[in-house]
Amino acid sequence: MTKTVTLRLKEEVYNLFQEAAQAENRPLSNLIETAALGRLRDQQFVDPEEMEAILSDRTLLDSLKKGSRQARSRRGRFVD
Repeated sequence: MTKTVTLRLKEEVYNLFQEAAQAENRPLSNLIETAALGRLRDQQFVDPEEMEAILSDRTLLDSLKKGSRQARSRRGRFVD
């Protein structure tokens, strides 16, 4: 089910979005939705190079595994 969202934009920002949407021959709402989803994906997921660095860091992996075990057993503590 789709939802309607009201978005308040400065006129110059609106014009930039509108020009980009027209250049790609698609609705303004689709352009904004696609851009927002892309931004979320970029923030939520790591790129292949970053994942390789994570997976090659033995100390980090050991720490993550230890923290995961502690969380499952409800031990450990939250750090601010």
